[in-house]
Amino acid sequence: MVTEAVTFDDEHDTSVEDVAARLVAGDETALEEVYDRWSALVHTYAHRALGDAHDAEDATQQVFVAAWHSRHTLTPSPSALPAWLIGIARHKISDVRAARARDARRAEAAITVDGVGITSEQSAEHDVAEQLVIRQVVQDLPDPRKTILFLAFWEGQSHAEISESTGLPLGTVKSHVRRGLIHIQQQLEGVRRESR
Repeated sequence: MVTEAVTFDDEHDTSVEDVAARLVAGDETALEEVYDRWSALVHTYAHRALGDAHDAEDATQQVFVAAWHSRHTLTPSPSALPAWLIGIARHKISDVRAARARDARRAEAAITVDGVGITSEQSAEHDVAEQLVIRQVVQDLPDPRKTILFLAFWEGQSHAEISESTGLPLGTVKSHVRRGLIHIQQQLEGVRRESR
């Protein structure tokens, strides 16, 4: 059995440190090199953490945009750059998870598959009224938002499934869902104020 000592290529380490120093200095070509070299690492990390390829792509883009904007926080060294990128990725993944949770809370608060969520304090008449308001608000929305909300909340499709079935980009679907929920919440709040 032959054992060899593992050596690190000093030239390779120096080039990483050089790219990091150029990035900190604001060299856009350094950002391109960083992206070419570490975007696969960041994307793989994001995909494993989020379980969704589209969200991982969004997070990866956000990591490199954030890296450019916060490049002054990087201290160039052979190992700092990839670790710094993964640190940024952790924060972006956390942001995606928080947005997902926010969307889920909004959806749960405004709409359920069966209609409006019921609390113990609400009367049956009030529930029916809110359910009718929600249905009317969704019906009054322009397409494709109306169709997207219908598919998401009455058909129970995921954002990716809606994107696939409608042919719209995933980000567009997410925006329509988010804006639609905000619009529904505003309408419900208006009805609730008027009924007091």
